[in-house]
Amino acid sequence: MEGLSDVASFATKLKNTLIQYHSIEEDKWRVAKKTKDVTVWRKPSEEFNGYLYKAQGVIDDLVYSIIDHIRPGPCRLDWDSLMTSLDILENFEENCCVMRYTTAGISLDWDEKRPEFVRGYNHPCGWFCVPLKDNPNQSLLTGYIQTDLRGMIPQSAVDTAMASTLTNFYGDLRKAL
Repeated sequence: MEGLSDVASFATKLKNTLIQYHSIEEDKWRVAKKTKDVTVWRKPSEEFNGYLYKAQGVIDDLVYSIIDHIRPGPCRLDWDSLMTSLDILENFEENCCVMRYTTAGISLDWDEKRPEFVRGYNHPCGWFCVPLKDNPNQSLLTGYIQTDLRGMIPQSAVDTAMASTLTNFYGDLRKAL
């Protein structure tokens, strides 16, 4: 992939960024949506004029099973109702890649740009999945997502949609597992 000549450096930067997100103090986050099973927080992104979202919930399954379902690949397309296509553009390591995916709507070729379509961009995003200390058959899944839709959609609509989409993601994942 062009622009990623130093893959090791890029992968390290991405990991460090995600660890930094995971270390943000709780008082920096504001609840965007809370359900019985999932909480979604947000804080202003340092990457763009939008929000960094943190989604967290307990999943009744083992870490490796959850990871197998959320990692980019054909399994993800089977259950994730938002994704209509997914291509891994660059694999850095086993758990680090750059991917291009389309969500429900019209798909465009990578280089094609048309003002009437929204072309989103995900700034550094990722997931942490760890077993619960009290019950290793359950896992805490925490995701960090920051999507810049780059369209004419009002930011308030994006904010509402992101929080709901992230809570729905956990529900879809639970059904698939």
